[in-house]
Amino acid sequence: MAVYFSILLVIVTAISGIIWLADKFYLAPQRQLKLVAAQAQCESDLSEGVVEKILEAPVYIDTPVQIFPVIAFVLILRSFIYEPFQIPSGSMMPTLLDGDFILVNKFNYGLRDPVARHKFVEVGLPERGDVIVFKYPVQPKIDFIKRVVGLPGDKIVYRNKKLYIQAACQDADKECPKFEQVIQELNSEDEAYGLTRYTAKMPNKTHDILLDDTVSAQQQAAYFCSVAEGNICFQSGTKQDEFLVPKGHYLAFGDNRDNSSDGRFWGFIPEENLVGEAVAIWMSFDFERTEADFLPTWIPTGVRLSRIGGIE
Repeated sequence: MAVYFSILLVIVTAISGIIWLADKFYLAPQRQLKLVAAQAQCESDLSEGVVEKILEAPVYIDTPVQIFPVIAFVLILRSFIYEPFQIPSGSMMPTLLDGDFILVNKFNYGLRDPVARHKFVEVGLPERGDVIVFKYPVQPKIDFIKRVVGLPGDKIVYRNKKLYIQAACQDADKECPKFEQVIQELNSEDEAYGLTRYTAKMPNKTHDILLDDTVSAQQQAAYFCSVAEGNICFQSGTKQDEFLVPKGHYLAFGDNRDNSSDGRFWGFIPEENLVGEAVAIWMSFDFERTEADFLPTWIPTGVRLSRIGGIE
């Protein structure tokens, strides 16, 4: 849907822009010349109503001329700076909840054209711990949101629900980094959402995660691998719980670790699939209606103002 909207926005901007240019540099001057010719044929000054009528552009010209600046501003803002998204699932709980509306910074990871998504300005790349929106590698028309745990060249181990990171070697003449475990401290709000809440301390970012203590890592892996898209569960040269991140790719997990279909099961994210970094929640709604209710389920039942703010 986002892809189609981007294409439509570009088309509307292009058409209205062409009409705006045509009116500014040709049609409007022609109407001005018509006014001068009309005035020359009259001994007295034309009335204000007649002048306005001569200078008035047809509706099919005036409407595109009026909307072009607004549409162009929206296109630039949405394509290169910020784009709004809605969180449709609980895979990023407790960081993001179903019903959160977020802003995604599209500038942080480089400027891309809004249709073909070719990068034309290098700005930066994701860091470990960033919450990113990206095109789902299996179905690129779908937008996903997860947290980066592995950068290009990293070796990642997720074993017994614990995360270990071996950073990529940056210099062949130096000793490569050793594995570092991401410390998971039991949060005071354990049993939140019916799951156990931990604070995960990554090398450059601290955030909360949820684990389901009633499900083993083996059970979870067996289930997701049975429905996996991309066969990452059988990456050549690694064990089932090990991941060697290829060059130009990223590995991302959901914060709701036992309820997230993520890179453990469908693979790595190509750099060209990146959309941007999720940086803030600008609105959050509760959707607690059921099919039996009179009002549709898509109508909010409440506003969660306390959730508005930055994303860790």
